[in-house]
Amino acid sequence: MKTIVIEATPRTTLGNKKATKDLRLAEQVPCVLYGGKEVTHFHAHSNNIRHIVYLDTFAKADIRLDGKNYSAIVKDIQFHPLTDKVTHIDFLELTPGKKFRASVPLKFVGTAKGVKEGGTLTLKVRRVTVISTPEAISEVINVDVTTLELGKSLRVRDIVVSSDTEITNAPSIPIATIDIPRALRSAQTKTADAKGKKKK
Repeated sequence: MKTIVIEATPRTTLGNKKATKDLRLAEQVPCVLYGGKEVTHFHAHSNNIRHIVYLDTFAKADIRLDGKNYSAIVKDIQFHPLTDKVTHIDFLELTPGKKFRASVPLKFVGTAKGVKEGGTLTLKVRRVTVISTPEAISEVINVDVTTLELGKSLRVRDIVVSSDTEITNAPSIPIATIDIPRALRSAQTKTADAKGKKKK
């Protein structure tokens, strides 16, 4: 599991709009850490924060604040509507053995049987929501598409995870489909028609 170290500084001027604006002008991002014994307010430099914001995998944060280390995950991010800069982040503190909810990306592996036959793999879902523990959760959830045939779909129910992890998305939702191109579909129809005429 990838862990991003975030060097943080306590926030002492809560509720002060000018102080918050000054932080952002200094490229500092206001943050909140909750889920533990107490709610903690801090800020960290945007260059430090971006390493956990712009990831294609799930990761934990190691927040280093006032001589203490907090293991956490990103729970919510706010962006500026015009510049897309990060303006605020909520972190959830992790407790060993305690389950939490998170969004984890899917990684599709293998070459589908239907692709080898001329079909196109279309990915319907890129991430799923899981309930897991800090010890059991992974950076990505691998989905093997090797046996996926033309015109067929894999669904949420087909995703394999450990016994300590539960996927909360509806089981029937398609996550990947092998689409049949129009030319191939037309060829299949002609072949079927030809076979039908021969039988007559």
